[in-house]
Amino acid sequence: MGVRELENRFVTTLRTCAKIAELKKLHAHIVKLSLSQSNFLATKMLDVCDNLGHVDYATLIFQNLEDPNVFSYNAIIRTCTHNHKHSLAITVFNEMLRHETKSALPDKFTFPFVIKSCAGLLCRRLGQQVHAQVCKFGPKSHAITENALIDMYTKFGDLSGAYQVFEEMTEQDAVSWNSIISGHARLGQMKIAREVFDEMPFRTTVSWTTMINGYARAGCYVDALEIFRQMQVVGIEPDEISVISVLPPCAQLGALEVGKWVHKYSEKSGFLKKTSVCNALIEMYAKCGCIDEAWCLFDQMVEKDVISWSTMIGGLANHGKAYEAIRMFEDMQNAGVAPNGVTFVGVLSACAHAGFWNEGLRYFDVMRMDHHLEPEIKHYGCLVDLLGRLGRLDQALDTIMKMPMQPDSTIWNTLLSSCRIYRSLEIAVVAMKQLLELEPEASGNYVLLANTYAELGKWEGVSNVRKLIRSKRIKKTPGSSFIEVNNMIQEFVSGDDTKPFSQNVFWILRGLTLHQTRITDFMEFVAEEGQVYSKTMP
Repeated sequence: MGVRELENRFVTTLRTCAKIAELKKLHAHIVKLSLSQSNFLATKMLDVCDNLGHVDYATLIFQNLEDPNVFSYNAIIRTCTHNHKHSLAITVFNEMLRHETKSALPDKFTFPFVIKSCAGLLCRRLGQQVHAQVCKFGPKSHAITENALIDMYTKFGDLSGAYQVFEEMTEQDAVSWNSIISGHARLGQMKIAREVFDEMPFRTTVSWTTMINGYARAGCYVDALEIFRQMQVVGIEPDEISVISVLPPCAQLGALEVGKWVHKYSEKSGFLKKTSVCNALIEMYAKCGCIDEAWCLFDQMVEKDVISWSTMIGGLANHGKAYEAIRMFEDMQNAGVAPNGVTFVGVLSACAHAGFWNEGLRYFDVMRMDHHLEPEIKHYGCLVDLLGRLGRLDQALDTIMKMPMQPDSTIWNTLLSSCRIYRSLEIAVVAMKQLLELEPEASGNYVLLANTYAELGKWEGVSNVRKLIRSKRIKKTPGSSFIEVNNMIQEFVSGDDTKPFSQNVFWILRGLTLHQTRITDFMEFVAEEGQVYSKTMP
């Protein structure tokens, strides 16, 4: 049997390798038959390592090659990049450049993965050096490499570099346009991203999803849902990523009807098999006030990860179901799923809402001692909230002072809110002093302090706070609310009468107020007449 025939037989068997143990056995046969220096077989074995995620064994195979060619180099670089070993990928690429034979010179299949590793390392200078190598060795026009360069520059935040590559391309495809949009979205430049999106000669599902995700990350939730609606109007079918991207805006706005539609669509499309989609749906239901629906979906999940458990625990805690949240945490541990920091935020929040002081302290210690998780500022925030709800304000202030990190405005705001409830002016002034340094323009802090003075009848203090607000020319952020009607989100801002239907709303409100007044007058009349009638009864 010839060498080529032997190699082909091994390749056929390698394609069916599903475990690293099987690969090692085949590798042993290859070494025994003196075929270990075959670049052809080495490349196929490296591909198997790539699929199985075994970079160490791939490195061993490659290092034993005496004269690797471009295919072997490409395979090991690809394996390193896919498995996030970006520094190793760059090291191998540098070795490739120093190789003496022409058979190992980088080609158009080398650079996309090297560029991706540069982006993964967020090393701009290294990326520019690789770009220079592309100009030296690479083809004059190769869309995959050029798109990788655009993506790399956008991840560096260097949009000028990205645009330079984009404009020099012979032909921009959808990936090129999407990368530019993603770059602007990543920097929060959604207005420019929308302009680029509108200029696109053709849009894919990725284009729409990138815009939805960009708006969501920028906090423009109404715009995210509007883009999703337009996506449906033009007949683009959402994929799993689209679904995951649109659910957080639904949760933030309370757009339950849109969320339910996404749930039904995901069920019909088979997306509910994906844990990530179910997790996003659970969070949406929980934040929209439908904790029972969230729990039902959670119970139906075949595979639950730490995000599934943590989302459900947090949802139960926020709905005041402290006992259920703590019981679910115990179930999570019994299921063998290791909790993370987010899990303990939910557990501590549940203890705070229920006033479980001893349990809260115990779980705080469990997080550190049993799971080796260092408490973050959110965990300390839950602890301060727990102490504040129980009226232990001195202990809450002491906890803040002993924190290993600088307390943020949220923690001081939590303490200030508790001071108002328990009428502790002394600690309220301490919290307010810190808030003035962190958020000097936040009107809500001044309002909380003024309300604390008012609760204690300290009207001079209320007056002084109001004078301070006027002297600093602080404007109160107008209140706003959202309402979902026919799958459309309408925002109402206090004092805003610019909407075309505002006058109709005001007339309806006046009518309801008048109607309510008449009902109240009638009920009072009935009550009075009833009393008179009862007194005249024999």
